Amino acid sequence: MTVRVAIRVRPGASRTRVGGAYGERLVVAVGARAVDGAATEAALDAVAKAFGVRRRAVTLVAGATSRDKVVQIELADDAAAAEAQARLAGLLAVG
Repeated sequence: MTVRVAIRVRPGASRTRVGGAYGERLVVAVGARAVDGAATEAALDAVAKAFGVRRRAVTLVAGATSRDKVVQIELADDAAAAEAQARLAGLLAVG
């Protein structure tokens, strides 16, 4: 089961934080700069932690060089997907 999440990366933040909305995208603030994909990798790590999955379960689908990205999260089953959707709704409400 997979869930796709649209994110907005904010590189150069003072601390890593996942939460809040930018339009309909989940905001992922990371300390890494947008150089050589460092901010993208940091964002994928942060999304994995926020959703309680391993880093390898999160893949970039679109937006490699953009602040607006789409990531895909691999989940074990439908129950985990429902939990991820609920967690996403909670994270979008933060901020």
